[in-house]
Amino acid sequence: MAYSKQHTFIAKTLHNLEDVLAKELESLGAENIEVGRRAVSFIGDKALLYKANLRLRTALRILKPIHHFKANNPDALYQELVKFPWDSIMRVDQSFSIDTTVFSDNFTHSKYVGYRAKDALVDYWRSKEGKRPNVSLEAPDIYINIHIAQSEVTVSLDSSGESLHKRGYRDVQTDAPINEVLAAGILLKAGWDGSTDLLDPMCGSGTFLIEAALIARNIAPGIYRKGFAFEQWLDYDAKLFEELYNDDSEEVEFEHKIYGSDILPHAIRVSDSNVRRAGVQANVQLDIQAFQDRPSPSSPCLIVMNPPYGERLKLADPRELYAMIGERLKHNYPGCKAWIIAYKTEHFDGIGLKHNTRTELMNGSLECELRSYELFAGKREDFKRKSRDEQPKDKRSERKARFAGKAMERRRFDERKSGERPKQKSDFRTDKTDNKREERTQSFGRNRQDDARGKKPFYRNERTDHKRLEKAEGRKGLWPSDRFNYTDTEGKVRRRKAPVHIIQTFKSEDK
Repeated sequence: MAYSKQHTFIAKTLHNLEDVLAKELESLGAENIEVGRRAVSFIGDKALLYKANLRLRTALRILKPIHHFKANNPDALYQELVKFPWDSIMRVDQSFSIDTTVFSDNFTHSKYVGYRAKDALVDYWRSKEGKRPNVSLEAPDIYINIHIAQSEVTVSLDSSGESLHKRGYRDVQTDAPINEVLAAGILLKAGWDGSTDLLDPMCGSGTFLIEAALIARNIAPGIYRKGFAFEQWLDYDAKLFEELYNDDSEEVEFEHKIYGSDILPHAIRVSDSNVRRAGVQANVQLDIQAFQDRPSPSSPCLIVMNPPYGERLKLADPRELYAMIGERLKHNYPGCKAWIIAYKTEHFDGIGLKHNTRTELMNGSLECELRSYELFAGKREDFKRKSRDEQPKDKRSERKARFAGKAMERRRFDERKSGERPKQKSDFRTDKTDNKREERTQSFGRNRQDDARGKKPFYRNERTDHKRLEKAEGRKGLWPSDRFNYTDTEGKVRRRKAPVHIIQTFKSEDK
């Protein structure tokens, strides 16, 4: 199967990092970028595929779709895959693995889908060469991805192999380290570009520190990896990839400093090892220090934090920890911006500061939130007033007249310009008035029976036959009350129209 010069690719990412990934792809020169759910599709050539694996910071893997069809059951899937020309994709002596993702009512078991796909591929080679390729779950030569959405099946080649969050610079780690792709996504969402200092006062394994240094110096995060899956493809261009891999022309100098600290000496040793392995030790300064003991920075900086959640790392009192974070941020870091990722709403409640933005993110299997804070001294109302006053205002002399350079056109209300749509003739009974109070008054008067007879308690369509209701429901006391009715001498209930004089009568025993 010959690959075309331009091809559609799919970059997978984490939840709510799709917009960041799309901007990265745009900077690489990708075309027809479309954002999906935890994925971004784009069009590019082979060079762009290699650059995407090397330079994208928020991508987990890059897929290349090679076959698309419909199937309603595993047998139909098998029949389609056994006919596919697998010799254009791989050699029989290459090992392979199949990863399946299923969102379908027809396919209920993703592993069974993988088994049937494996059978189809093996049977294809047996009928063609008389032998079969091996399956390898640990380090296959060819990574195959099958995605099923109801009856739509997409077969793709995984060009990355191992997930791209495995950069290769982390040889040791502390408990519960943050994902490298997530750390880079948070930094890019925070607008980090290396123009200020950066602080991570609970640095752990140093992931934020290293990713910040790579972004500030524009170093490709993929240069630390041992390899990519596309290096085993039949159309692999080793010369092209080597040129892209060794191209450091886009790297820049970083004039500021990245500070990392942690209360645990073991965490600082781990961070130092990873920082040196990444080769950014000149840009990172590490200290064994508690956050509450850090002095105020000499100039505004960006603060990123991934405090312990109390899930994998147990905490004696989480609220006390997060209350301390809020107090320190408020009093020691005016003029700075802080971005904090945490697991529970109670953690942010403990911080006690009003956030500017918040974004839902997945940290492993935990549904977390990323919140940003603009830190200032004093009250928020004073800070907002000062910010408004500092905004540049146009001088009166620089302001243009309302109709500068053009005289105000005058025309009759019933005239219209050429090309202007004619107004539809309005119905005066339904046309709204400009005066809302007048409109309300008029509608109120129209609905009510005020007129000259005085205001009555009913609207026109809301009269109720109370006598009928009394008979139907078998109860009395409905409005109008008994004082509006009277019972005559024959026992009939009549409506009182005028004062009634009741005359007592006597029945004589005589004839």
